[in-house]
Amino acid sequence: MQSPCFNCICCQNSHGEKNPSSKISIIITCRREFIDAVASSIQPNSQFTNHECLPSCAELFANLQEACPHYSQTNLADEIRANEYYHLTLSKHVCLDYIGNGLFSYYQQQKMIKSHPIHDSIASSSSAPPPPPPPPPPTHNGLFFNISYKSVSLTTQLLYRGQESDIERKMRKRIMKYMNISNHDYSMVFTANQSSAFKLLADSYPFESNPNLLTVYDHENEAVEGMIDNAKKKGAKVVSAEFSWPNLRINSRKLRKTLSVKKKQGLFVFPLQSKVTGTRYSYQWMNIAQENGWHVVFEASALGPKDMETLGLSIFQPEFLICNFFKVFDENPSGFCCLFVKNSSISQLNKSFTSLGIIRLVPVDAKSFEHKNDSSSSVSSEYNQENSVSEFQEIEQVSDQEPKKITTLFEILNWGNKSNEKTLSTTTTSSNELECRGLDHADKLGLILTSSRARYLINWLINALTRLQHPHTEDIHHPLVKIYGSNMHFNRGPAVAFNVFDWKGQKIDPTLVQKLADRHNISLSCAFLKHIWFSKMYDDEKNTILESCDDDNFNNNNNNNKKKKKKGKLSCGVSVISVSIGMMTNFEDLYKLWSFIARFLDADFVEKEKWRYKALNQTTIEV
Repeated sequence: MQSPCFNCICCQNSHGEKNPSSKISIIITCRREFIDAVASSIQPNSQFTNHECLPSCAELFANLQEACPHYSQTNLADEIRANEYYHLTLSKHVCLDYIGNGLFSYYQQQKMIKSHPIHDSIASSSSAPPPPPPPPPPTHNGLFFNISYKSVSLTTQLLYRGQESDIERKMRKRIMKYMNISNHDYSMVFTANQSSAFKLLADSYPFESNPNLLTVYDHENEAVEGMIDNAKKKGAKVVSAEFSWPNLRINSRKLRKTLSVKKKQGLFVFPLQSKVTGTRYSYQWMNIAQENGWHVVFEASALGPKDMETLGLSIFQPEFLICNFFKVFDENPSGFCCLFVKNSSISQLNKSFTSLGIIRLVPVDAKSFEHKNDSSSSVSSEYNQENSVSEFQEIEQVSDQEPKKITTLFEILNWGNKSNEKTLSTTTTSSNELECRGLDHADKLGLILTSSRARYLINWLINALTRLQHPHTEDIHHPLVKIYGSNMHFNRGPAVAFNVFDWKGQKIDPTLVQKLADRHNISLSCAFLKHIWFSKMYDDEKNTILESCDDDNFNNNNNNNKKKKKKGKLSCGVSVISVSIGMMTNFEDLYKLWSFIARFLDADFVEKEKWRYKALNQTTIEV
């Protein structure tokens, strides 16, 4: 079956239609054909009841390529993965537990380690010649920077910024370019993580005059919960949007009513999509909020690479924007978060409050090499959180005195493709720019290719999961997997929430599934869906679906629930497994996940693994 073009704009242009209604009809047809094509990549009406009888990965991939020939246009992502993220193949690790923006590539990281002058000088000083590199890449986690805390208020940092290191200036410039944000419109601060960014904003926002906080999250979010707690301490009234069962879309009527209440407003915290269910929301909610006097906090961490190009900041101009960046995908997910504040909104923030969370980026020193080279370390990479601004100014003075040792990092970061002709070319960098190959790869792939690839893969996964069926017993059908939120859909995000059920229809604990997946080299997330609204049509399902978030197993992953239990403020929802796919995810990754989930069709597999975890206090052992 010939699949439609994955870019609906192309479909519109190719038909040359001028009538808006005709264009809409073409788009609807195009999207319907897309879903039909993905569904047909697995034999229609086929069900799989035995994990030992699944089609091979090669067979299913060939079927997908035949049904959806446009998928081959995303092969550039496979080339980048093979050349720059080859550790994913060598380690056979499937990383499906977070979404974000990777700064550097694994290849770049390994080249930095080998090219570091300190590393070379140590090798040359040894009496024995350096051994040849082993066939697998080195496993050492080379760091590009460390972070240290600053004791300064958010407004002070935004207004004056203080002395800025070279790496901070270059990183700021690169990230703002990547996100297509102008420093004429926004100022940016580095924060330790997403929780710090939300907490800083809650501490600095004038809830005294704007006493409301309205959030739009269909799941438990630790960072947002921290913001809510701080806002409540300042007297804010907190309200959440509700999500209609079973598709978990925003209850538009209720949210519009909340936004349009004629009284003092506050912060409207809005993600463009759910990072748990993949449900996407309309940009227009930001516009509606601003028209009614709300200040918008746009949380962009759940967006995939290059989705920022659709942000339309020139149109919506949210007052605040939060986005995560990590170092190397799968290898080193640590990093930092960026909090952007619209320049015209800085004056509205409280000026005196100082809160920990703002950080500076510190060039990595050679502390680990000190025992072999006494002069190798000039800057300490670890600082106590109580360090004052004056202490950071002293660091800058050290940098001025010994520039060669500090700028070594930047010389390495600016390393290009000269030594490896097979490596794909990326954006050319000058001596004044910081090379972030992870961001370069996202730029090279572009919005259409990355979003189309994710669209094919996430819909194929949903289709494959729903084909897993327990053997029929007395004509009672028990599907192995239940999807929460949107099923196959053209306009959905690259994430899906689901649960696994046994042959009796009983839900298998998501944390158990997560631990078993980890034993099979697959990283998954557990989440808790909440703020679910049931219409009268689904009243009968409500009591059987909802569970308390103080569930013993869920508490293992969320200590905040213990505090809520004492306060009597427990919420009800659904604990789920969540899968997120990113720029470097490929078909084989999802096939491995699918074949692993299919093993739950065997009740003996479930019971055997349950017993082993419980018998050894959930400690992994070799089978």
